[in-house]
Amino acid sequence: MKNYLPLWLQHWFDILLPFGQLLLIFLGAWVARRLSRIVLERLRQRALVPPELVSGLRRIASFLITATAVLLALDLLGVSATVLWTALTGFVAVAAVAFFAAWSVLSNIFCTFLIVMTRPFRLHDHIELLEGGDKPGLRGEVLDVNLIYTTLRETAPLSDNNSVLQIPNNLFFQRTVRRWRGAPPVALPTSEEPPVQ
Repeated sequence: MKNYLPLWLQHWFDILLPFGQLLLIFLGAWVARRLSRIVLERLRQRALVPPELVSGLRRIASFLITATAVLLALDLLGVSATVLWTALTGFVAVAAVAFFAAWSVLSNIFCTFLIVMTRPFRLHDHIELLEGGDKPGLRGEVLDVNLIYTTLRETAPLSDNNSVLQIPNNLFFQRTVRRWRGAPPVALPTSEEPPVQ
């Protein structure tokens, strides 16, 4: 094919061809990410997949597509797969040691899977994490559940509604959780003011 091009373009062909292939790889990755988001959104709308799981699946799909595109691009540029495999396994070994050293991180990750499977609360539920049976605790609307934290928009009486709480997921299995669905709950009375009758 190169021989059929004009002489002035044959020199640029060796430069433009890899650039065009890289462009196609990243364009294909972009299209694949968009398609995965559309498919996951349709699964969520049809209630085939819980909303909590959709955000995690979206992150995993995005990571896998991006990693595949980067590996294809590096292979196209001449980076050896053996070198990449050696670097990756070395990194994974160091990360595994660091993960096992940080048991609280592993605990939060395991508790995330339990939250997704048992569904003690869902996105946009209003929950309160109680310190004791009678003491008010952390409360808010569930905005996100990720591998380490659950993010709540504060609904406490003194909050400005612009702050969010990031609660480690393992706390939901150590404390009592009060849950409301729908509208935010009415503020609980404090010890200074008498309860409304």
